[in-house]
Amino acid sequence: MTVVQSRMNLKDRYTLEDGSIYLSGVQALVRLPMDVRRLDLRNKLNTAAFISGYEGSPLAGYDLELGRNRDLLTKYEIEFVPGLNEELGANAVFGTQLVPQMDSATKAGVVGFWYGKAPGLDRATDALRHASLCGTHPQGGAVAIVGDDAIAKSSTVPSGSEIAISELGMPVLAPCDSQDVLDLGIHAAMMSRFSGLWVGLKIATNVADGASSAIVSPDRINPVFPDNRIDGTPYVHTPSSKFLGPMLSAYEKTMMGERLELARRYAVANNLNPVTPAKNAKIGIISTGIAHLDLLEALGNLGIDPAQQGIRMMKMSMSWPLIDEQIMQFAEGLDEIIVIEEKRPFVEPGIKDILYGIPGAPAVSGKKDPSRKTLMRADNDLGADVIAAALAARLSERLDITSVTDWLSARNAPKAPTRKFLPLLPLIDRTPFFCSGCPHNRSTVVPEGSTVGAGIGCHAMALLLPEDRVGNVIGVCQMGGEGAPWIGIEPFVEKKHLFQNIGDGTYHHSGSLAIRATIAAGVNITYKLLYNSAVAMTGGQEAVGGMSVPNIAQELLAEGVKRIVVTTEDLDRYTQIKLPAGVDVRHRDDLIEVQEDLQKIKGVTVLIHDQECATELRRKRKRKIVAEPTLRAFINERVCEGCGDCGVKSNCLSVQPVDTEFGRKTQIHQPSCNKDFSCLDGDCPSFITITPALRKGGAAKPAVPPIEATDLADPIVVVPDHEFAIRFTGIGGTGIVTVAQIVANAAVIAGRHVRTLDQLGLAQKGGAVVSDVKIGTAPLHAANKISAGDCDLYLSCDVLVGAADHNLTVANASKTVAIVSTSEVPTGAMVTNTAVGFPESEQTIERINAVTRVDHNQFVDARMATRGLFSDDQYANMFLIGTAYQSGALPVPAESIEEAIFLNGVAVEDNIQAFRRGRQIVSEPGAVYSAIDGLGVEHTPTDKATDLAPSMVGISLARGFDPGPLAELVALRAGELVDYQDRKYAKSYVSF
Repeated sequence: MTVVQSRMNLKDRYTLEDGSIYLSGVQALVRLPMDVRRLDLRNKLNTAAFISGYEGSPLAGYDLELGRNRDLLTKYEIEFVPGLNEELGANAVFGTQLVPQMDSATKAGVVGFWYGKAPGLDRATDALRHASLCGTHPQGGAVAIVGDDAIAKSSTVPSGSEIAISELGMPVLAPCDSQDVLDLGIHAAMMSRFSGLWVGLKIATNVADGASSAIVSPDRINPVFPDNRIDGTPYVHTPSSKFLGPMLSAYEKTMMGERLELARRYAVANNLNPVTPAKNAKIGIISTGIAHLDLLEALGNLGIDPAQQGIRMMKMSMSWPLIDEQIMQFAEGLDEIIVIEEKRPFVEPGIKDILYGIPGAPAVSGKKDPSRKTLMRADNDLGADVIAAALAARLSERLDITSVTDWLSARNAPKAPTRKFLPLLPLIDRTPFFCSGCPHNRSTVVPEGSTVGAGIGCHAMALLLPEDRVGNVIGVCQMGGEGAPWIGIEPFVEKKHLFQNIGDGTYHHSGSLAIRATIAAGVNITYKLLYNSAVAMTGGQEAVGGMSVPNIAQELLAEGVKRIVVTTEDLDRYTQIKLPAGVDVRHRDDLIEVQEDLQKIKGVTVLIHDQECATELRRKRKRKIVAEPTLRAFINERVCEGCGDCGVKSNCLSVQPVDTEFGRKTQIHQPSCNKDFSCLDGDCPSFITITPALRKGGAAKPAVPPIEATDLADPIVVVPDHEFAIRFTGIGGTGIVTVAQIVANAAVIAGRHVRTLDQLGLAQKGGAVVSDVKIGTAPLHAANKISAGDCDLYLSCDVLVGAADHNLTVANASKTVAIVSTSEVPTGAMVTNTAVGFPESEQTIERINAVTRVDHNQFVDARMATRGLFSDDQYANMFLIGTAYQSGALPVPAESIEEAIFLNGVAVEDNIQAFRRGRQIVSEPGAVYSAIDGLGVEHTPTDKATDLAPSMVGISLARGFDPGPLAELVALRAGELVDYQDRKYAKSYVSF
C-alpha cells in the first residue's frame, strides 16, 4: 500500500526556532523553559533552568511530556525534578534563587518554574509566601505556573486563582492560547528577573487542554528592560531567606514597593496590555486571559467590528498589579467600561478603585451592570454565548448597532420546531467508570452497611456507584486529608468505624500524615490503601518517592497502625517477598472477610490491596514490557441466562450485555478485556476459558484487502471550506482526542490555521468526551470552544454521547452535518444492572436528526464494520473519519489526513485502511461488503451507508471455519481473536 511520507516532524513544536508550529497549551509550557534558555544563550548568559511541582489537571501530563523530552531538556541545561508534592516542589524552586550566593556555584543564575493546579497552589501557599518574600535573582527568576479549573472538570472544587496569586505578592499574567503561553511565559521570567518578584502564570483549562498554531522566531520576543531607578537610585533585588526580625519588614517593603513598581514598568515597556483604539469611542471593553478569545467570538457572533463601531479594546495580559495611568488613559472619553473576566470579580473592582472620584469617569460593568443587576456570572466559566448576551444587553443601551438588535430579537423569539419527531424521553448519561480490569473494581467493595470515605483520583468514582457495592460513601476531601474528617465525626455517631480509600500516590504525596493524625486521635478506621503503582487519573505517572509494599508496611507499623493485611490477585508474587512480622497476605477473593476482621480491631488498621493499574498494565503489554496472557474468557450466549451476575461480580466494562433473539445475554468484549478474570468469580456454566491457537495448518486469517487512495472518487464538499468547526464526541479512553488531533494535524499539514479544545477531565475514564476543532484558511480570532449553533460537522463516535442535549447545543439544522456511529456500547450502569438497557434508535438518531441536516447525515455501525474488516473495533473512529470525508463534511485533503496518521505512528497501515474503508462505505458500500465476504463474513448487503447499522447486526465470522466445540476457538489474525459461531445454533454466537 502507499503511505504518504511526512514533511512534518512532531518534534518541531520544541525544536523549530523560526516558523510556524502547532502545539497544545501544555506542550507550550514544555517548550517555554527551552525558549528562555535559548534567549539566555543568545545573550551569552551563564544560566540554567529548573522545573519542579506536582501533576494535576489541567496540567495533567505536563510532567509526562517533560519526561519524554529529557534529551532536549539536557541539551538546554534544564533540570526537571518532580516534587513529592506541590509544597516541596515550591521549596525546591525557592532554592534556585539562592544558587548565585553559594561559594561553589557553577551558574550565574537559575530560572525556576513551579507547576501545580489551583488546589496545589493552596497547599504550597506557605512555601510560596516565603519564596515570594525572599524574591528572585537578577539572572535567575521564578515563575509559578498555576492550572485553573474554572468548572471543576477534573477537580474536586472549581477554582479561580488570581486573588490567591496576587495575595502572595506575585504579578499575574494570564495567557489565552498557546502563542500567549510562549510569549507571556518569556515575559514572566524576564519580569521576575527585572523586578525581583516571583510571577504567576495562570493557565486556564481551555488553554491547557486547547491547541493552536504559534509563531516562533529569535526576534519575536525581545524583552525591554526599562529604567530601574527608584527615587534616583537603581534598584536591583538581592534574594535572601534570612527571615528574622528587622529584615522581614525590609523584605515586605520592597515586595510591595520597589519590586511591584518595577513589575508595572516592565509591563508598560513591553506593552503587555495592548489597546486597540477606535474613533470617537464611547464604550471600552477590557478582557483578561481565556475570556479574551471568548470575547472575540462573541463580537463576531454579534456582527460587531469594534474599531468601526466605536468600541475601544484592551487585552489585559497582566491582571495584577493594575497600572493606574494605563487605566485612566483607557477610560478617557468613555461612557462605560465593560470588564470580561472569569469567576469572581478581580479586575473589575480594581478598575473601579482607580477611577473612583475622577470627574466624568465612565460607569464600570462586569459581574453587575451599573444598576447592580447581575450581568455576567461569577460561577462556572463564561464562554462566548454568555458574553454575547451580556454585551448585547449593554451595547443596545449605549450604541445603535443593527446586528445587535437583530441578535437580541432572534434570541428572544419563540423557538418553533424545525421538524416533527416522536416525543423523546431523557437519555441515560454516559458517566465515568472504572476501566476494564481496574483494581478499584474489586478493592472498593465493602461489607454491607459500611461507612466509607472516598479518595482523591480514580477512587472518587466510587461516589457514582451503588451503595450496596461500595458502602455509604460520605464524600471526599482534599488530597492528603483522607480519613481526617472522621476525627470530627466519630465522637458523635453510633457506628464507630470508617473504611477510608486512599491511593499509593496520595499516600506518598501527603496521605501518610493523615494516617498519623488518625492514629494520634485514637479513632477507629481502616485505611484501604490501593497499591497500583501509578497516579492513574493524571496519566499514569509513577508516584514520586514511591516505596515498596514491605517498606510502606514497615513505616505504618512504626507509626502505630494496629494491624496490616495485604491482599492481591496473585499470591505467587509474594512467595519471594519478605514482609514485616505480623503482616498477612490474603487473596483478593477474601477482601470482605479481611475487612470484617479489621473493622473489629480498635484503632487504625490498614488493608494494602496490591494490584497494578489496568491501564498501565495494558500499555506495558502493548509495548512488550510484560507478557500478554494467553488465556481468554468467553461466554456461550445460548447457555447464558442474562442474569448479570458476572457484571455485578466484576464491575467490568468489558462484560457487556447483548440483545439476541433469545433475549438479553452477556458477552466479553475481547478488544477491551484486560484479562483480570473477575467475571469468572460467579458460579456460571456459560463461561469457558480458552488458550487459543492458530487455524489448522497454522495459517493466519487473511488481512483485509488493501485499497489505494486512487481507487476512491473525490467527494462533493457540502460544508464551508474557508472556516469550519467540528465537534467530536465519544467515550473516554477510546481515542476521541487522538482522532481529533489527527484531523487538526492534517489541517496544519494542509496549511490551515487551527484551534482545538479537548474537554476531558474525569470523563476520560469511560465518560463522555468532547473535542472541538476549528479550522480556517486565515488566522482564527475566536475561542477554541464552539458556540451554540456554530458546528459544521458533528462527528459522534458514540450515539449515546452524540444524542445528549448539552452536546447538541452546537448543532444547527441548516448548517450541521452529523456523522454518527450507531454502535451500542454499554454504560457502566448497563453492566451492573440488567434493568438498564440501551435506548431505542429513535431516542438517539431522531434526536440528532432533529437539529442537523438530515439529508446529508450518515449513521454507521462503525465498530461492527471494523470488527468485520479488521477483527478489531479500535479502528472504528478512523473509519468514521473516512465516512465524514467522503460525505463532503470534512474539507481537509485526504492525503493530509493520511500523512497525519503516519505522523501519529500507531498501527499506521491499518488506520489508513480504516480511513479509506470509511470513505468507501459512502461511495461504494458494495465493495466493503465484498471485502467482508472475502473474510468469510455473513451479512445482508445494502447500497446505502445509512443502512449499515441494521445490516451489520447479523455479522458473524462463521463461514469457512471448521465446526467444533467452543474450546477449539481459534485466533486467525496475528494471534488476535475474532468472532466465532457454532453452526449448531443459527443465531447464537460467542462475540469477541
